[in-house]
Amino acid sequence: MSDQPEGTQLTAFDVLRYTNVRRMLGSSLAFYVGVMLQAATLGKHVFDKTGRAIDIGWLGLAEFLPIALFVFVSGSVADRYNRKHIAAISLCGELLCALGLVWYSISDPQAVWPIFVIGGLFGTCRAFLSPATRSMYPMVAPDGGLPPIIAMSSGVWTSAMIIGPAASGFLYSVHPAVAYGTTATLVAFGIGGIMRVQFLRPPIVRDPDEKPTLRSATEGIHFIRRTPILLAAISLDLFAVLFGGAVALLPAIAENQLHVGDVAYGWLRAAGGIGAASMAAFLAIKPLRRNVGKALLVAVGIFGAGTIVLGSTSSYVIAFAAVLILSAADMVSVFVRGSIVPLVTPDEKRGRVSAVENVFIGATNELGAFESGVAAQAFGTPATVIGGGIATLGIVGVWWFGFPALRNIDQFSDLEAPENPS
Repeated sequence: MSDQPEGTQLTAFDVLRYTNVRRMLGSSLAFYVGVMLQAATLGKHVFDKTGRAIDIGWLGLAEFLPIALFVFVSGSVADRYNRKHIAAISLCGELLCALGLVWYSISDPQAVWPIFVIGGLFGTCRAFLSPATRSMYPMVAPDGGLPPIIAMSSGVWTSAMIIGPAASGFLYSVHPAVAYGTTATLVAFGIGGIMRVQFLRPPIVRDPDEKPTLRSATEGIHFIRRTPILLAAISLDLFAVLFGGAVALLPAIAENQLHVGDVAYGWLRAAGGIGAASMAAFLAIKPLRRNVGKALLVAVGIFGAGTIVLGSTSSYVIAFAAVLILSAADMVSVFVRGSIVPLVTPDEKRGRVSAVENVFIGATNELGAFESGVAAQAFGTPATVIGGGIATLGIVGVWWFGFPALRNIDQFSDLEAPENPS
């Protein structure tokens, strides 16, 4: 356990003194850059092969379905077994997926279905990786250090959103196999780093004779349902991500609406990371201390407004600024929700709650990509993006008045997990 005085609120500089925090963040940076590089390359690769926005949607669905199918299994696994080993095994699967994409690219195929198959396998690995890694952050956090670690982990993710997509444009222009091979290398570094992480506080030991039950497997969703603040925060981001999935359509926006090439597309994807990383750095140094709930709702509203601007413009500069701003707003939402969830969830339930949250939030990026791809095929890309932004603003209005418990959260210190969760 940490020797910090109880109730001390640490800064980012304080928690970075802990070796295992640095190892966790460094490992995450390596494999997140690889994942974002691969995601940007895959969207462009599929669209270049078929020229249809709906195929971007099918790719998103292929990645989403395994995460939804394994939601109750993956969370239970993260709560019953060594989370570090689960993360490493999952990353090994992602490494094999990247190598499969290298092979696909150099074989010069005509069919696009192998990409969807590999996308499904990648989604399966992610289904187990996300609950394990997200449950590890509280285990390496010193007392009073979780909020800045969440901010820095979000900053790592958003730094990857800059580096990966920006690099994808250059690497893809050389050859898709170069981009996928770089992903494989980065994921391999991530595996090595995560295996060196040591926990500051050990997980709660399970009874080896305890048998898995359906009730235990579904406890994550039951806990969210009976915890109003969790339900409100997660469902808000669920609908915002589902309707505001404009980033998935950036290949189509770049080519058909902005009329730019591969490198400019890569930087447009990177704009999201620039905005989000800038906000994450600001939050790590100067975290939110008051009016946390209102800040979350306002940020999601700005996200919706930025999405409307992105769908309305034919200017690359304005589109770049819109992606930057909506991503910065989304980072505020990620930071607030990312702090609320572990603070109000007991350790023995974190894997299962994170698995459900991963479906509701993380995986709905892919489901949102599917919804956006289908809608874009039917109504056109601009109408789909603008409509999604308007729907997001409507959701914010409903949640503002419908969930006062979320709106009225003042400080993170007001939140705590129940001592004897049922």
